[in-house]
Amino acid sequence: MNTQPRITKVTPESANAEQHDLLDATKRQLGRVPNLYATLVQSPAALRGYLALRDSLLTGALTERHREQLALLTAQENDCDYCVAAHSMRGERLLKMTPEELQATRHAHDADPHTDAILRLAAALIETRGQVGDQQLEEARAAGVTDAELAEVVAHVALNVLSNYFNHLAKPDLDFPAAPALEGAR
Repeated sequence: MNTQPRITKVTPESANAEQHDLLDATKRQLGRVPNLYATLVQSPAALRGYLALRDSLLTGALTERHREQLALLTAQENDCDYCVAAHSMRGERLLKMTPEELQATRHAHDADPHTDAILRLAAALIETRGQVGDQQLEEARAAGVTDAELAEVVAHVALNVLSNYFNHLAKPDLDFPAAPALEGAR
């Protein structure tokens, strides 16, 4: 996957006071500091902004499963191996998603029609760079996707595009088990 990181991660030994505080807070919350965060903290403002949006969305209308599926789908659509690995692991371990459910999510599908509509809308947002057509929007609404959920789908795609693009630039070492290859065509 990655050959060599292109941006150096911050370690406890190299961190300044602000970076150290952010890394400590991350470790308290997640139990560890993923390489993405340890690298993004090169700019404390960038990590604070990322964490503020992520934390704000935790109390939104979308379920934890929806949030994780959106992260996994966005990573897949953006070819971010790091985030596909991280969110596949989280989906499996924390949400008890099966390998088949994880694969379906990566293809923008779910057995639940409401969740399926959320994933298809997110894939359309990414593919069209936000220029979703009226028919796609009406299909989501017909499946019960609320206006609040629509707003949060866009916010989650934006949050995850930020981490995907940063990973492409920085190429941090993968510190999660690699995800299985995507089965079938996208």
